[in-house]
Amino acid sequence: MAYQIVEGCVNCWACAPLCPSQAIYEAKPHFLIDSVLCTECAGEHPDPQCASICPIEGVILDSLGVPLNPPGSLTGIPPERLAAARAEIQAR
Repeated sequence: MAYQIVEGCVNCWACAPLCPSQAIYEAKPHFLIDSVLCTECAGEHPDPQCASICPIEGVILDSLGVPLNPPGSLTGIPPERLAAARAEIQAR
């Protein structure tokens, strides 16, 4: 029972101060979550505090490896539409 921060984290420091169990720590090349300390905010908050503040999609995963903020969840743009828009811009 622990979340994980993966590559893509930009070390913005938004999550670390909000973690009620102080499980998030700075490492290279990005922040990490101590699996022993992480409680997934169970019993303290209705939503994971790290994911609620994270500005990057897909970098905080649950214990099954599923992103808490999947692609498109923060921008409102479905990944397929974003890929098509990027391809169109590059073709110009």
